[in-house]
Amino acid sequence: MEELEKIKQKALQDHIPIIMDDTLAVMEKYLKESKPEKILEIGTAVGYSAMCFSKFLAPNGRIDTIEREEEMLKQAKENLKKVGLEDKVHIYEGDAVEILPTLNEKYDMIFIDAAKGKYPFFLAEALRMIKINGIIFADNILYKGYVLSDYNKHKQRTAVRNLREYIKEVEENEFLETQILEVGDGLAISKKIK
Repeated sequence: MEELEKIKQKALQDHIPIIMDDTLAVMEKYLKESKPEKILEIGTAVGYSAMCFSKFLAPNGRIDTIEREEEMLKQAKENLKKVGLEDKVHIYEGDAVEILPTLNEKYDMIFIDAAKGKYPFFLAEALRMIKINGIIFADNILYKGYVLSDYNKHKQRTAVRNLREYIKEVEENEFLETQILEVGDGLAISKKIK
């Protein structure tokens, strides 16, 4: 899809963080196998990852995605229109911390890619909405390697602490089977097993 490539290049040019190719490749393998009907994405940005995921949806599948930044929302809507996906991708406009508790859907896949300091909160909400055998992906989980090092500079301390908390939670949760991959900026893959 030529349009998708253009959207990707523009995002990279504008320094908008989008999903990295190697992270996407890992996720696409899961998506191919599972053909999800419903995906929830926390953090839309310009809509690039939602567009990539849409190729693997079941025939009547749809993606719900949440974004709070005005400029991102504007671009995401334009991009979705360009590629003809505005009917498949529904954008919730606002802060995920406020929107998530109001959702009562069940999802086959949830992709967490928003404020790193909020990952433990996003996880609690994701666990409530993920179906059995569904998968929760959390991007940027190793955060430039800080999460695995003894990093404690003030600037990113909260994000690093909360990402560590997220990893601990998914690794110890008896309802999940988790692996942490060092692709991209780190990807946590948690399958709900019961």
